[in-house]
Amino acid sequence: MKLTAADSMPYQKEKNRVFLGGTVLVISLFFLWALTANLLPILIPHLKKACRLSVLESSLIDSAYWIAYFVIAIPAGLVMKRFGYKRAIITGLLLAAVGAFLFYPAAESRSFAFFLFALFILASGMTFLETSANPFMTILGDPATASGRLNFAQAFNGLGAFIASMFLSKLIIAEKLKTPAELEQLSPENLDHYYSSLFHQLKFPYLLIGTILVGVAILFMITRFSSNHIPGKDHAAGKISLAAQPQLLRGILTQFFYVGAQVCVSSFFILYATSVTGMTEYAATNYLGLLLLSFMTGRYLGSFIMKYVKPENLLWIYASVSILLMLFIVLIGGKSALWAFIGLEFFMSIMYPTIFSLAIRNLGNNTPIGSSYMVMAIIGGAIFPPILGYLSDLTGSIRIAYLVPLICFIPVAWFGWQARIGKP
Repeated sequence: MKLTAADSMPYQKEKNRVFLGGTVLVISLFFLWALTANLLPILIPHLKKACRLSVLESSLIDSAYWIAYFVIAIPAGLVMKRFGYKRAIITGLLLAAVGAFLFYPAAESRSFAFFLFALFILASGMTFLETSANPFMTILGDPATASGRLNFAQAFNGLGAFIASMFLSKLIIAEKLKTPAELEQLSPENLDHYYSSLFHQLKFPYLLIGTILVGVAILFMITRFSSNHIPGKDHAAGKISLAAQPQLLRGILTQFFYVGAQVCVSSFFILYATSVTGMTEYAATNYLGLLLLSFMTGRYLGSFIMKYVKPENLLWIYASVSILLMLFIVLIGGKSALWAFIGLEFFMSIMYPTIFSLAIRNLGNNTPIGSSYMVMAIIGGAIFPPILGYLSDLTGSIRIAYLVPLICFIPVAWFGWQARIGKP
């Protein structure tokens, strides 16, 4: 029996509802991994104080988190290839929840190594989410608008970053922290109680995050996805030759440097603000919130601008401006540099998704494995912070140490320029 247009309308409405619900859930992943990644700039100064670490030692917080992206990206891609996007996402959500829940015993043990392990497990779950969600958004529609679409989804990452820095951070960093001189006046018993309170403040935020992750995993389990929009085995890829895909190889290298720059800029901002301006860590979290609000605004505005400006052109312009702002931060410093940071976050906002989408453009069935390689490039966030930390300890100046992200923005500008002139 042949269906009429009227008969097919309920079916089409149901299909659209399934597609919309699934898309909203996938976009929520961009929000969720921002909550954990953007608490790292809060964890660094907090654990530095609680565990009495050097700047170099505290940089291992970034390394433990971001190295998971390098280690887990290929396994995540293989799970996605074998079982499809939905199961890969559920696996990532539950694994990340385990990492978040591990913060409770880590705080009880007061072990810095335990915290690093919990962060690695948490980031391993997030690797599954990034490996799955990024390519999903690039194939969900016209390939010509993939960069703008991914920037729109990534804007919710910016929203999560803002909430983490402006609100969740207040649950971790106390408004009044004791100075080294005040700590020397405390009795051993009171000193132990003080450090115990610092560890205790980490429990609730991560228990909350873990609970949210489990809730979203359950929603994915009960949500029916359209096979047309969640490619699993149909998009499976075999081996991919980087030599035959020069734009992918350049994208991997560029993403390596960009993520290194982004992590350095954000993670050490509170240390920069407190050491250069003398403000308290609690007050610095308000500026960090402004930074990430600027980042979120840049994502939304960037997705709009890309309707009229080619992504590669915008990337080149934004990277060039970022280099100039970094020069101001390193050479001038002072409280005015905090506003340079706010501007820098705005111009960094479009870089990750734009580099990602330009690098995997036209990969076809190789998109999942290409996506895994791009996620592996996030290891730059594990490599460059210890370099910055070492330089800071060596020179005694966090301002000078910001030469590290300054140098990292140069390859980003070069990648944008090469894409701009159409180099294959």
